[in-house]
Amino acid sequence: MLGGAGLLLGVSAAPAQAAEVSYATECVPPPISGLPPVQGTTTVAVDAPAQARTGDEVEIVWTFVRAASKNPDILDLAEDTVQPTGTLKAAGAQTADVVLRGPRENPPIPKGGEMKLSTMKGTLKLTSPGEVTLTPDAYTINVNRPISTDTVCTPKEPVRPAATITVTDGGGDPGGTTGGEPTDEPTGPTPTPTDPPTSTPSPSGSEPGDGGGQDAVTGEEVQVPYACKTPIGDRNATSPVRIDATRDGGSFALTVRFRGSVMDSPADIPKGSVKPSMEVVLGGADRGTVHVEGPANAEAIKAGDPIGIPDLTGTYRPGASGRSTLAPGVLTVEALGTTTTCTPEKSLVSLTLDTTEQEGGANGGGPARGAAGGGAAGGAAGGSSAVSGGLAATGADDRGSLKALGLVGGTLLLLGGAVFTFLPGRPR
Repeated sequence: MLGGAGLLLGVSAAPAQAAEVSYATECVPPPISGLPPVQGTTTVAVDAPAQARTGDEVEIVWTFVRAASKNPDILDLAEDTVQPTGTLKAAGAQTADVVLRGPRENPPIPKGGEMKLSTMKGTLKLTSPGEVTLTPDAYTINVNRPISTDTVCTPKEPVRPAATITVTDGGGDPGGTTGGEPTDEPTGPTPTPTDPPTSTPSPSGSEPGDGGGQDAVTGEEVQVPYACKTPIGDRNATSPVRIDATRDGGSFALTVRFRGSVMDSPADIPKGSVKPSMEVVLGGADRGTVHVEGPANAEAIKAGDPIGIPDLTGTYRPGASGRSTLAPGVLTVEALGTTTTCTPEKSLVSLTLDTTEQEGGANGGGPARGAAGGGAAGGAAGGSSAVSGGLAATGADDRGSLKALGLVGGTLLLLGGAVFTFLPGRPR
């Protein structure tokens, strides 16, 4: 007992050995692939301190011993094209969703080979004394070449805790924070587990609002049901949307990503004719909205070619201190002189951040308009191939496969209404 007390008085938390856990997993290929879910078993090792104090920010390491399945016999995956992200559930004395991220590092993975996923890391700021258990949850595998696609893997059975941290009262400021390592952002939609946990950035050697460091945080992908008002009538569509944030001092650079919002253009669309924007809705400690927008189409779009919503970007300056939530709000698409407005039928939180009030911040009821940068041009679309029993292989290796991206029907109406309106001399 005295020895344990001595460890707790030290500067850093006591280390613990990694503990392995296995659980039945279902991996869902990208929706545009049309492939069925894949069943398999995931084995991971979780490494976390055995003992720590309230106020400590501890590092948690998730090592893949075995992914749910192999790379199917369709496509070789090149070196450093695969990046995992995932979530650990903290429970017991403290509840939180710890977001973890691994670097985009992998050896070449041949068709039929074992999936080699990098080690993921994240941090958890301890807020309450007692035992805190850590349980693996969902994870996402992003492949960024030839084009970016995600395979989302979720537990299909109750998962036992893989690690336990014994937390004693350290007398410090709790202010819980979870987050993942900053690494290279995926070029397309990135991961995110299915159930909406709160994802917050983890400052590197700094507290929120002190102006130090930049931390990238991946939000949760949420299925947003939109009711759209178009010039030719009302339409309904559901689109997967994710909000990501990068801390920059006391503010956050936001990126809103759409996945699957792809359609075939019904007519030739001139350069600079389609421009989307959104008002991100704030909640929790903060109030108001944050304006984000994407670039107009940089090139003309030929009839029959796929079009999509590019990344929307803007800056969030918090208007309040505490835990603030961000949810996709009203989406506006201006195309060929017309406007289509899509309003979410319910608010779905994609991201939760620990914020510190900034001068001129969002709170106060009005929009918090940030400097919107040019997002990645083109839609957040991807292609994939797979066979039964394997993780979805991602990408397409010929023009025919790429053209198939335009055939996705689920969310094409987000842009379709405005485009169909301006077809002079043609039947609508």
